[in-house]
Amino acid sequence: MLRVISFALAALAVMTTRADDPAVRWWKGNLHTHSLWSDGDEFPEMIGDWYKKHGYHFLALTDHNVLSQGERWMRVSDVVKRSDAGVLDRYKERFGDHWVETRGESGGTDFEVKLKPLSEFRHLLEESEQFLFIQAEEISDRAEGKPVHINATNIVEVIPPARGDTVRAAMQNNLRAIIEHGKQHGINVLPHVNHPNFGFAMTAEDLAAVVAEEFFEVYNGHPGVNHLGDDDHPSIERMWDLINAIRRTRLDAPLMMGIAVDDSHEYHGQPGSHPGRGWVMVRSLFLTPEHIVAAIKRGDFYASSGVELIDVVRDGSSGTLRLSIKPEDGVTYRTDFIATLRGDENLGDDQRIGVVVATSTDLRPSYSLTDTELYVRAVVTSSRPHVDPSFEGQKQQAWIQPLSATKH
Repeated sequence: MLRVISFALAALAVMTTRADDPAVRWWKGNLHTHSLWSDGDEFPEMIGDWYKKHGYHFLALTDHNVLSQGERWMRVSDVVKRSDAGVLDRYKERFGDHWVETRGESGGTDFEVKLKPLSEFRHLLEESEQFLFIQAEEISDRAEGKPVHINATNIVEVIPPARGDTVRAAMQNNLRAIIEHGKQHGINVLPHVNHPNFGFAMTAEDLAAVVAEEFFEVYNGHPGVNHLGDDDHPSIERMWDLINAIRRTRLDAPLMMGIAVDDSHEYHGQPGSHPGRGWVMVRSLFLTPEHIVAAIKRGDFYASSGVELIDVVRDGSSGTLRLSIKPEDGVTYRTDFIATLRGDENLGDDQRIGVVVATSTDLRPSYSLTDTELYVRAVVTSSRPHVDPSFEGQKQQAWIQPLSATKH
């Protein structure tokens, strides 16, 4: 009898550890993309095809205040003006004459092409465990004469701009609308703040104060978003530390996490915002919108503009941040561990905000928090230049999420 039971238990063990059980892995994706549905210069199928061919696993189409839903036609002359004379021919060559729908007389002012909705074109490119579209929107608002843009990823219908008398109020109102959308539809929606230095619209104080927002673009590949700041405005990386210094000293709020994106608009070689400049690597069991969003929300991701990591460990119990960098021949790497140091609440003391507390050239660098730091984050910089830089002298990098000295 005991022998029978042991065989049964062994069979159960085999059943619960099947060979085809999924393993946790890294998925590459872009969360900020524009198409002809708003101010991009390419058909969404062509954009998805580019990302899939370049090794991406997921793509969020984030057109301004619109989803690729319903029937939409566009004059071919307007498409050509925004793109180039060969845009329609390339579209037909890739997906076929039977797929591309036009109406009116070719060459005439009434000659139009249909913009396909996501529900129609997604099946052409999506593959299980290979490539996924995530429906999203760039909620594009204004306040105090400045742009206030927030992406909502994994939504089911358009979320209109919520408005506000101030930049901070507009941020809060739009974030509230995104959260309510998720509750109303029973889905996990990811909000993140876009390009804070675009129009120098948002300050670190604004971003710190909207404590329900935990994600912003630490790197945006559009060359017009003032990534490096200027004499009167901090760079985006400096802003990241200012935000988290305020949150950890004054607000007892969750740390802000950093996302890298393309914010792609131009796909034909023109100057502007191109695909392939910035992305996120998300660690998850499954390639589904729900699992990708959940992994990002728990901080199981890093941002990149070229550097690839094998592993990231953010161990809150020991206060240790450990990395494993994937090497490339002839390339060296510098990892800077950056922290804000403890002190009084006078954050005018720049000497303790965003301080490099350690530097390593190892492929497996690590740092353990002491009683001195409020948090630590890491930036890995490669010796290799960016393949398509958005600013002068740009190197390939990876940004690792901050680890707090105390758990939130």
